[in-house]
Amino acid sequence: MNLQSLGADAEVFGAFETYAAQGLVLGRVAVAQRDQYRIYTEEAELAAEASGALWYRTPDRAAMPVVGDWVAARVVGRLAIVEAVLPRRTCFSRRAAGRRDIEQPIAANIDLVFLVCGLDGDFNLRRLERYLTLAAESGARPVVVLNKADICQDLPARLAETALVAPGVSIVTASTRAAPGIAALTAFLGPGRTVALLGSSGVGKSTLVNCIAGEERLKTSEVRPSDSRGRHTTTHRELVPLKEGGALIDTPGMRELQLWAGQDSVDRTFEEISTIAARCRFRDCSHTGVHGCAVEAAVLEGAISPERWESYRKLVAEARRHEEMTDPLVAQERKRKLKQIHKAQKEFYRKKG
Repeated sequence: MNLQSLGADAEVFGAFETYAAQGLVLGRVAVAQRDQYRIYTEEAELAAEASGALWYRTPDRAAMPVVGDWVAARVVGRLAIVEAVLPRRTCFSRRAAGRRDIEQPIAANIDLVFLVCGLDGDFNLRRLERYLTLAAESGARPVVVLNKADICQDLPARLAETALVAPGVSIVTASTRAAPGIAALTAFLGPGRTVALLGSSGVGKSTLVNCIAGEERLKTSEVRPSDSRGRHTTTHRELVPLKEGGALIDTPGMRELQLWAGQDSVDRTFEEISTIAARCRFRDCSHTGVHGCAVEAAVLEGAISPERWESYRKLVAEARRHEEMTDPLVAQERKRKLKQIHKAQKEFYRKKG
């Protein structure tokens, strides 16, 4: 396997130098299922597991190998023992299910994220906003893929709706059964480039991977006609090398997508709202119905749709909760700012009489 074709560059080789001197080999994680892995090395594709030393040095489970990671491994026969995970350039993560604030990495070292939306009954702009926010946090460039374009009754309308919630983001249409096909997707691929496909179950991620790869690499299934949702045919994340170079990462559909992102990522996704918010007369305004608030005025005037405003508020609340749970100092600063806001609002109303 040509690791440079898979994305190994001067930065990766530089990070690996110390381990090369120890007789270890460079590899990239292709499959991660619980504590078992498969990795690509220059010589072969190998089953792998983490060394006891790596487990001991890595108390944070999120820092253990995930699909797309570059690792340093010791080869013992046909088994690779992963001794270290190289620094991640990008990482797409979500908050794990449950009450605790725990990071669950989905894929690492990705250049582009294809956010796949099915143009059937499962088309959901609010879910897309959530994916865009996580993509902004990951550091990877998002591309919105509107799949199943051949069955869409009003494609121009869907494109226009998508453009409103994804300003400045590339939006392409695709179909695996008829025009426009997948030509628009292949333009984003190339040697050394890694693209992850993310989206809910049934949007056609695995079928797209098979079409791009030119072979049936991944299992697929039909969606339910009643709600356009599919069974979880993909049960694990997998990195698929492409003949022309580069790689695709397929992921299972995610029913639950809780934020692992800060408010800066939310603001980048909702740039038109954050821009108006920056002009608000109240410093650190909560934008929740305060008289004289610039955002409140924009919603009333129709410059911001009520649906997008409500989505922004919901994601900001999640982002703030995440920041407070992961950094106690942020929680203290938030309380201080809230006191300042309440004080400023009281002073404003006192002067108004």
